[in-house]
Amino acid sequence: MGVDVLLGLQWGDEGKGKIVDVLTPQYNIIARFQGGPNAGHTLEFEGIKHVLHTIPSGIFRDNVINVIGNGVVIDPIILQHEIEKLEEMNVDVVSKLLISKKAHLILPTHKLLDKASEISKGKEKIGSTLKGIGPTYMDKTGRNGLRVGDLNDSSFDVKYNRLRDKHLALLKGFEFEKDLSEMETTFMESIQFLKRFKHIDSEHYINNAMKENKKILAEGAQGTLLDIDFGTYPFVTSSNTITAGTCTGLGVAPGKIAKVIGIFKAYCTRVGSGPFPSEEKNETGEKIRKIGNEFGATTGRERRCGWIDLPALKYAIMINGVTELAMMKSDVLDHFDEIKVCTHYIQNGNKIDYFPFELDDTTKPVYHSVKGWNEDLPSIRSEEDFPNALKEYISYLEKELETPITIVSVGPKRSETIIR
Repeated sequence: MGVDVLLGLQWGDEGKGKIVDVLTPQYNIIARFQGGPNAGHTLEFEGIKHVLHTIPSGIFRDNVINVIGNGVVIDPIILQHEIEKLEEMNVDVVSKLLISKKAHLILPTHKLLDKASEISKGKEKIGSTLKGIGPTYMDKTGRNGLRVGDLNDSSFDVKYNRLRDKHLALLKGFEFEKDLSEMETTFMESIQFLKRFKHIDSEHYINNAMKENKKILAEGAQGTLLDIDFGTYPFVTSSNTITAGTCTGLGVAPGKIAKVIGIFKAYCTRVGSGPFPSEEKNETGEKIRKIGNEFGATTGRERRCGWIDLPALKYAIMINGVTELAMMKSDVLDHFDEIKVCTHYIQNGNKIDYFPFELDDTTKPVYHSVKGWNEDLPSIRSEEDFPNALKEYISYLEKELETPITIVSVGPKRSETIIR
């Protein structure tokens, strides 16, 4: 039995959390393989909206184990708050959540370093969430980091103080408020809180589960176009958001990857800085933002909005080895007479149909127009009831992307999901 992977194909915020929640009854284990609390996976059911940042999106389902893998970076404070909210809802988190010993910890000084880095960039800032994620990954690759497995080490305080003092030396010269004492007190309390949970050698756990023929779904965070290697660098996150990140983030061999489910919106959004060729900086973009409630689940920032981008999607499908697609937020386009699809770019005067290294603000989209459906989708519960224009849009995308669309979301709720 292999591991199925579910990840985003755009700039994040595609709706991964909802689809993981919908698919979880088919699986025994849901495992996050990268990213940190900059993720905001939104689930909506029973009239309540839930936003998860670190915990896998299978946590609300019974009889499913949720694993935070070694590729994830953990802020103990944020994770504690997240767990406490779940426990207030009578979710038995302790029995359903396992944490990798090799997952790295976000220290209070990592957040300060993140803030200092953004300040130093001025107008060139990348739009960091200021959660300390980038500096934590830097310490990981610099072989200085603290990991969950260090929590029960008798020398933890020594290791912590050494890393904190290194960070404070780097922060000298930056003038902004640094109330470290209060942050450290809360951090240490959260460290004790996390000791309630089972810390595991996650690579052994996942591989033994595969041998036992348990069904495993690896859940990604952010999106392919934010990948540290293949995204719109430097306006990217600090981890590998693609399928390959499952291998390094969970200890899964490449040959053990089974299905790869790629999630995309029926249009496109981006948070923060960086190129976005199909962005609509006009009434159309504002209309999409308003209808789609396009504000960051983690930061609350406005998302930039525009039309779907096929060169970028084809690139993401190629990089990830996507075997099937899930189209999200189709209902946001319910009342558009015309829907545009970016099919090519104009780059340095040339018309191209691929995602280039030189993608920047001078890259212009070439559009193909399709007819809108002008019907309300959230009440639909069967593919047979899709408006003809929606069926044609789906068929057009499947032909262009050469990949089947097996799931169509027609609203934010768990029940508003059509399996084709």
